[in-house]
Amino acid sequence: MKINELKAGATNVTIEATVAEKQEPREVVTKYGKRLNVANVTLKDETGSILLSVWGKDIDTIEVGDKIRITNGYVSEFRGTPQLSAGKWGKIEVIEKGSGKEEELKTSEKLESEEDNFDDYSEEDAS
Repeated sequence: MKINELKAGATNVTIEATVAEKQEPREVVTKYGKRLNVANVTLKDETGSILLSVWGKDIDTIEVGDKIRITNGYVSEFRGTPQLSAGKWGKIEVIEKGSGKEEELKTSEKLESEEDNFDDYSEEDAS
């Protein structure tokens, strides 16, 4: 299955995609008072991207650049946007470790941009 085929309400979803972005985990409290960590991850394939909610120990197993497989997942909708989840019965597995190059590239591009801005600054401007 491809990302552009995912629609809210889909169940028993199996998909392979690359982790394009991973947000910092945050703690949520369930309606039963249990504290859990969740992180939003953006997955991409050649057809598009989708948000994946990653819970608990799964958060530490995936990194930007990894290719992962979701088995028995489902698609819900949050604020009008489809969102993928493995849920209680699904499985998230890393099938190919990424090199983190996407993240490194963004960082190096940012540093180069900052260096360009620094070149425009001279000591005379500071006085």
